[in-house]
Amino acid sequence: SLAVADPEGRIRYCLFRQNLGDIVCGDHVVWQAIGEGQGVVTARLPRDTVLARPDFSGHEKPLAANITQLVVVLAPEPPPNEFLIDQYLVAAETIGVRVLLAINKLDLLDRAQTAVLQERFRIYETIGYALLWISGKQAHGLEPLVEHLRDQTSILVGQSGVGKSSLVRALLPDRDILVRSLSKTTGFGRHTTSTVTSYPLPHGGRLVDSPGVRSFRLGKLSRQALEQGFVEFRPYIGRCRFADCRHDQEPGCALKAAVDSGRIDPRRLQDFHQLAAELAESA
Repeated sequence: SLAVADPEGRIRYCLFRQNLGDIVCGDHVVWQAIGEGQGVVTARLPRDTVLARPDFSGHEKPLAANITQLVVVLAPEPPPNEFLIDQYLVAAETIGVRVLLAINKLDLLDRAQTAVLQERFRIYETIGYALLWISGKQAHGLEPLVEHLRDQTSILVGQSGVGKSSLVRALLPDRDILVRSLSKTTGFGRHTTSTVTSYPLPHGGRLVDSPGVRSFRLGKLSRQALEQGFVEFRPYIGRCRFADCRHDQEPGCALKAAVDSGRIDPRRLQDFHQLAAELAESA
């Protein structure tokens, strides 16, 4: 069963036909009423984007549809994991959505510690990603994030402990009221932590609250798609001496030359090789 919002924002409890396949949070559907406050979903409309990850058997499992922005939440603790960040960035580039890096818990850092983190993540700003410094405990500390969420359908991702749940509560002050209303209207009962729900944001846009996105792995990608997922690689792809260059020890590699000249960060190329090896192994 599904909770479907009609054009006026009213929630309907809807059954759906099994032959429609997976229907996930954010999907646009065709439905018809079958009673007071109830309905049946008869079709799923085409998706603009879908965020998915492989399940334990390796099959792609969709998490959310029609999102326009991926917000990677980081914090001083737990220590940021650049390899995980790069996976999120590849995923965002692959499905064609905007991506933000939001450094949370800024209130835990003094000026010197902030400067160290700023230098550490400068590479991401250099290649074109927005980097926000936020805090839910400082006055106006979330304003940069609120502005970037406006008119977007966003989902927060990141390691456990970085403060995603606290951010959701701060961004959606009426969330508990909305959850109770949803449960009462649909009869779903208690809103479990595995439920994925899309909420309207007070300042515009929508936030997909997906507490289950605690870990992340890339799905099946070709090596060419993985190359395209590293945005700073794109000007050099196809310019290597050999068409099948693996950007490792081959002579005339354009990516290696770009690393040597300081135009590509060596750690990013290293992460590319690790991801390529993992994808080859899973295949």
